[in-house]
Amino acid sequence: MHYVFLFCAIVTEVIGTAALQGSQQFTRTGPSVLVVASYSASFYFLSLTLKSLPLGLVYATWSGLGIVLIGTVGWVVFGQKLDLPALLGMGMIICGVIIIYLFSSTITH
Repeated sequence: MHYVFLFCAIVTEVIGTAALQGSQQFTRTGPSVLVVASYSASFYFLSLTLKSLPLGLVYATWSGLGIVLIGTVGWVVFGQKLDLPALLGMGMIICGVIIIYLFSSTITH
């Protein structure tokens, strides 16, 4: 169940960050409310995840996959460019998370 909570934390963080772009510096009410609600939900789910997984592993996964997903949202939804170094960096983040989950002794396999 802790992985479901981690997934929910990542998704709600990405929603909140995308809404942050849409809030136009908190001048639009709807997206601004969504930012606060999404980040609140994200931290709640993150706290549930921390009951059973180590902080470093959870934060690496949450922030790393959040970076990759929000980069993708920025590209697809907002038309922001991703150059080769950005794509390579995001690929290395994904590889890092995979390595942690496959080989780290801090996680129960």
